[in-house]
Amino acid sequence: MKLSRRASWFLTAFGVWSWCIWITFAKNLWADASGLAFHNGQPTAYFWVHLLLAITSFLLGTAVGVLGLRGLRAQRAQARNV
Repeated sequence: MKLSRRASWFLTAFGVWSWCIWITFAKNLWADASGLAFHNGQPTAYFWVHLLLAITSFLLGTAVGVLGLRGLRAQRAQARNV
């Protein structure tokens, strides 16, 4: 299966966005502006669940970005061979 150029760029951009948004989310979770993530200085279940979700989303977003990047590289290689 071949990705279109537009789809490849979209997936790559999504991967970059994922890095920005989920790292920021984890930093904000650690800063705990809501007061739900820590109780008496100890992480709560809220913290662990949200951290796990952020890490999972970060990894999936990275995988999507890699797919887009691979699509762009394949198109570039194909253009050189033609």
